[in-house]
Amino acid sequence: MSRHAATEAPAFHRQAEKFLIDHARVTWHDQALWHVRKRRDAVKDATPDWEDLREHASRIKAHVLDHLPEFIATFAANARAAGWSVHFAATDSELREMVHGLLTAAGATRVVKSKSMLTEECGLNPYLHERGIDVVDTDLGERIVQLRHEPPSHLVLPAIHLTRADIGATFHQHLGTPVGEIDPPRLVAAARADLRRRFLAAQAGITGVNFAIANTGGIVICTNEGNADLGTALPPLHIACMGVEKIIPTLEDAGVFLRLLARSATGQPITSFTTHLRGPDPNRPEHRGHLVIVDNGRHRLAADLEHRRSLSCIRCGACLNTCPVYRRSSGHAYGTVVPGPIGAVLAPAMIGTAAARELPFASTLCGSCTNVCPVKIDLHEQLLSWRRRLASEHLVPWSKRFAMRVGAWVMSHPRLFAAAGWLARRSWWLVRWRSRINPAWPWLKHRDLPPAPACSFRAAWAKRQQGKDRG
Repeated sequence: MSRHAATEAPAFHRQAEKFLIDHARVTWHDQALWHVRKRRDAVKDATPDWEDLREHASRIKAHVLDHLPEFIATFAANARAAGWSVHFAATDSELREMVHGLLTAAGATRVVKSKSMLTEECGLNPYLHERGIDVVDTDLGERIVQLRHEPPSHLVLPAIHLTRADIGATFHQHLGTPVGEIDPPRLVAAARADLRRRFLAAQAGITGVNFAIANTGGIVICTNEGNADLGTALPPLHIACMGVEKIIPTLEDAGVFLRLLARSATGQPITSFTTHLRGPDPNRPEHRGHLVIVDNGRHRLAADLEHRRSLSCIRCGACLNTCPVYRRSSGHAYGTVVPGPIGAVLAPAMIGTAAARELPFASTLCGSCTNVCPVKIDLHEQLLSWRRRLASEHLVPWSKRFAMRVGAWVMSHPRLFAAAGWLARRSWWLVRWRSRINPAWPWLKHRDLPPAPACSFRAAWAKRQQGKDRG
């Protein structure tokens, strides 16, 4: 999460505008993600101890953050005892150099990589490509966006912004499928054939880590495609990259998170492949296993008492699936590796408040993200906290500061508030006027305002009470 390595995030509203131009795609994207959210709700309702699991997971993460240096030391010691070669990288540049050095020392130029948001954060792929190392993403969604030279747009569903026609065109260009092919089984078969050849030729496999078990020194990797299993079992070299926040105390604790992760991410009881690795394969003397433990600003964030809870994130993507802003703007609008509500919370810590000043405002503060978070991160409160900090650092536009001050002044005077409401109800049609000459047009272009109520809430409440009295 180093500040020096990141550039300023592109303006969210301009990036979102590019996606919103295609109304059919926006509608499809919105509905597809909401379908995943509904699947999550269904499997959550079928889990009687769901809230107890969330509370337990939240406490485990808080405990680890309170004792992070001790847990890192314990995990590293047990990992070495299990046969891993353990390395520490303080920054993203150190991770890149370290992985490149390990690959070079092994003479590896063909690498298969499973999903890893950390290596995306640190820019590992382009760094290795520039140095002559061929890195192939093996998660199907990641492979699709890699072929298109795009970043992932979602934590779990990297290509959710693409239609079958988009994917068919990409596979025709790069994998030689027939023109116009959009049948999912045939597209998947083409990808499988290409990736199987690359797995068999790979000289090294790079993976992320979902959970690192402090008391065993083992790691847990979760996938639905088995690509991480092939990437760790077939090549003679395995390099696992993990942030320090991935550590949990015991193997029993992993059971709590595994019950939450898949249910929150895709509405599954568990991922198709949940692999526990305790080190290099003892039956293969040539097999080497390296763990690279990365800080990249995480200790700094852990010291920020207002926002440290964001380090509890298990990257399930549930907050993205429920967020009305993300669903209608897509992940690429955020301009950061981690999009959505959790991305808007992490971005000011990752790239600095000045660079990410627009992202905490890319939210309705509806609280839906907080409600679905499996580890109970108070995301909407975190966003509000970042807004306050941005305002204190004078990084909020003067027009917004002025409007908020006027609003606060009006709402602190009941009679003035009532008069403003009366005036707004009678002029609301003008505010809703869908015309380019309306000053509110940039906001209205892709939104609808509801009609004004016939009377104020106070008047409606008084009328309701009068009806009760008569009854």
